[in-house]
Amino acid sequence: MSITRKWAAKQQRALEILIRLQRLYPDATCTLNYETPVQLLVATILSAQCTDERVNKVTPALFARFPDAPAIASADIQDLESLVRSTGFYRNKAKNIQGACRAIVEKFGGKVPKRMEELLELPGVARKTANVVLAHAYGIHQGVTVDTHVKRLSYRLGLTEETDPIRVERDLIRLLPQPDWENWSIRLIYHGRSICMARNPNCSSCALADLCPSASEPQRHS
Repeated sequence: MSITRKWAAKQQRALEILIRLQRLYPDATCTLNYETPVQLLVATILSAQCTDERVNKVTPALFARFPDAPAIASADIQDLESLVRSTGFYRNKAKNIQGACRAIVEKFGGKVPKRMEELLELPGVARKTANVVLAHAYGIHQGVTVDTHVKRLSYRLGLTEETDPIRVERDLIRLLPQPDWENWSIRLIYHGRSICMARNPNCSSCALADLCPSASEPQRHS
């Protein structure tokens, strides 16, 4: 089979996986709680190496005291550290969310920017965070959010051979229609949490098993 035909087959398989994920998780959405773009940005920064569930326990008190970018920008850093402590790496996260909010106030008129290039200027913001904010705060699909679930499952499903998130994203962008880039990520995250876990994937109950080259190759699950 030629390279072109192989790629076309992979693309068709990716689309079938997307269709099944949409059927499996029709109501899937971002699980972080927020009311404004800046709150989504802060929550996403806090979610690094932390569960969304834990972040959602922290942000009500955080946003009650510091609800917007100016408030976070002028907060006492020790107060921020105390409020986000349980999310892990709290000193660095507090520093980044304050730095990001100061940049938003000073450079962007107090509003979270809508352009990838500008978001990436903010402390603590890489493509994963920028993609989440653009998609869920503004409905802009400029990339595919690649977290640990998306990276792991995309590899297991044979849609990428890469391990670097930026390269994984590049492969997925070529395979999936742009309007579904964030739909893919959100639903794959749900599937990773409920079925295709890191250590013990439940292949026998997986609706994607017939499309997954790793389902019959346990050694690739690690």
